[in-house]
Amino acid sequence: MTTEEGRAVGPWSRRLAPWQAFCLQASVVVFFLAGASAPTPLYATYQREWHFSPITTTVIFGVYAVAILLALLIVGSLSDHVGRRPVIFGSIVVQAAAAVVFAGADGVPTLLCGRILQGLATGTVVGAVGAGMIDVNRSAGTLANAVTPAAGTAVGALGSGLLVTYAPQPTHLVYYILLVVYVLQAVGVLYMAETAARTPGALRSLRVSWAVPAQARGPLVRAAAVVLAVWALAGFYGSLGPALVRRVAPGQGALLGGLALFTLTACGALTVLVLRSAAPGTTMQVGALALIGGVAVTLVSVALGSAGLFFVGTAIAGVGFGAGFQGGVRTVMPLAEPHQRSGLLSVMYLISYLGFGLPTIVAGVIVVYGGVARAACEYGTAVMLLAALAFAGTLGRRSARIPATPAAPASSLGGPPVDVCADACRTGAASGHPSSSHGSVLAHKGDEHR
Repeated sequence: MTTEEGRAVGPWSRRLAPWQAFCLQASVVVFFLAGASAPTPLYATYQREWHFSPITTTVIFGVYAVAILLALLIVGSLSDHVGRRPVIFGSIVVQAAAAVVFAGADGVPTLLCGRILQGLATGTVVGAVGAGMIDVNRSAGTLANAVTPAAGTAVGALGSGLLVTYAPQPTHLVYYILLVVYVLQAVGVLYMAETAARTPGALRSLRVSWAVPAQARGPLVRAAAVVLAVWALAGFYGSLGPALVRRVAPGQGALLGGLALFTLTACGALTVLVLRSAAPGTTMQVGALALIGGVAVTLVSVALGSAGLFFVGTAIAGVGFGAGFQGGVRTVMPLAEPHQRSGLLSVMYLISYLGFGLPTIVAGVIVVYGGVARAACEYGTAVMLLAALAFAGTLGRRSARIPATPAAPASSLGGPPVDVCADACRTGAASGHPSSSHGSVLAHKGDEHR
């Protein structure tokens, strides 16, 4: 209900403060990714109860990534046209439905249905939430976009592992908890102020397209290799991690399987925070080198059957996961205008989930015909090659200056003023790309309206 002047009245007239809306949106990413990783420690339980093969596990894992890719391609930039709130609210409703499906799962078809719903909801929400956080605070939002996926995956993997090990009804309780969280988040979104102006072209935006602003195309290409590598690594641990843990630590339960994915992503999240002030190009280099070293140690541990060495390698690889993804996000996202943010972030996630899902399906086939050790070796080698390519791509780039513009006003989160152009300059110089070859960051406001 609104007044004649258009002001909201009634129960929804009281809005969340900007910092509350920021935290709410960050929590949406965390718990969506937690829901995605929650089944990982349960796969052994499902496999034991329903007697399916290892390839089925990777198919269940892979359909999630495929559903995300479809959602990113079709509705990735929708919130740039209709606003953040309706897209976020609708995604939470679908995610809650997925939790209900998982809680009542009685076979592989039900799991596949739940994973598809999860993927569609996640692929729809990540662009809207990520752009919404940047709308509230540019620098904090960019950081949150790098840290929340890793934090959510860590929470889901460890939380699910603990519940499976120590709580009753392990295949149900975790989803009941997530369902309560999603309901609370949906209510919170109703109280959230809209941060994006509605613009024409919502139906046109549903066409499969790549919404990449001209000024971000070169940096995106250079960041793609490291983004692919870090999310291929996440897929490696999400699908093969429990099997590898059983190989290096026979007889251990689901908790240790979830601990592998937790170690990877928790180290990634901590790395994002530690390196938040480092230059994006340097961060990507650290990420690439840590990926190579961590995966190499992990593969050696599998060959030797050493659980301790396995977790050391996983922790080092986690540093690469956090640094690599943060460097990619901070290289690309500051180059987008407000009306371009959701679409560009969706493209970033599209690249991420290509690396997350497709290699996982290939690994499942290798497991069937060559065993877990061979799949781990070939998958890990591919990740190291991608990381080496990403490292090479960060070398030999000369930085360029972007014309200065006045600093933006103090952020609505109560932090210091955010100098938008200085942020972009730091990104350009650190990543080594000649930003001036694309013109000023602010010179392309009309790109998406042509």
